[in-house]
Amino acid sequence: MLRSCTAGLRSIWALRGRREGAPRLSMDLQPARRLFSTEKVIHKDWALPNPSWSKDLKLLFDQFMKKCEDGSWERLPSYKRRSTQESEDFKTYFLGSALQTQSLWKKAQLFTRGFEDGLGFEYVIFKNNDEKRTVCLFQGGPYLQGVPGLLHGGAMATMIDIALGSCTGGAVMTANLNINFKRPVPLCSVVVINSQLDKLEGRKLFLSCNVRSVDEKTLYSEATGLFIKLDPEKSST
Repeated sequence: MLRSCTAGLRSIWALRGRREGAPRLSMDLQPARRLFSTEKVIHKDWALPNPSWSKDLKLLFDQFMKKCEDGSWERLPSYKRRSTQESEDFKTYFLGSALQTQSLWKKAQLFTRGFEDGLGFEYVIFKNNDEKRTVCLFQGGPYLQGVPGLLHGGAMATMIDIALGSCTGGAVMTANLNINFKRPVPLCSVVVINSQLDKLEGRKLFLSCNVRSVDEKTLYSEATGLFIKLDPEKSST
């Protein structure tokens, strides 16, 4: 298992043309591309296939993209940084936060997108609005190891939190997350996180999910969560 991870990493660096002793450049240090006709910044969508994706992840991605053709499902894009408008919206809830300083706010990025391709969280989420559920396809890279050869439980909890949150829509925060770990997840394997909205009570959203193997025969985890819709008239601090 670890050998396959090592081989995968070697292929990643080979594809990038990395030479021994060359400086390691992060994607964050590369400026966002701009259109010649306008000043609009084109941000990279990280929820699209890259060379580090396994055959299982690519196959599942293609299957769900087919489901998107009739409009019943949609793929949710994912960026390292939130849009300017979304950032401004969230600022209204954290008026006392240190992130109010422009320099810190501009440096902030999504935790799960802070790794280079294949090393950390590789995932894509598909949403069915009519059925109020999402499916997250997740591949955990070698930097997410806990016990040797296995995915760290905290990494799995992070993805469960993101998957459940994707069912809510709008600005929300996690109030409670309860996870039952059934079996450990092999490092670099692909799992499917099925999430759904169970109940809505005012600003409270009750959700549940399960984490299974690609063939659905192995149940890795089950979880429930309570999320709260943020009130634009109130500050969280």
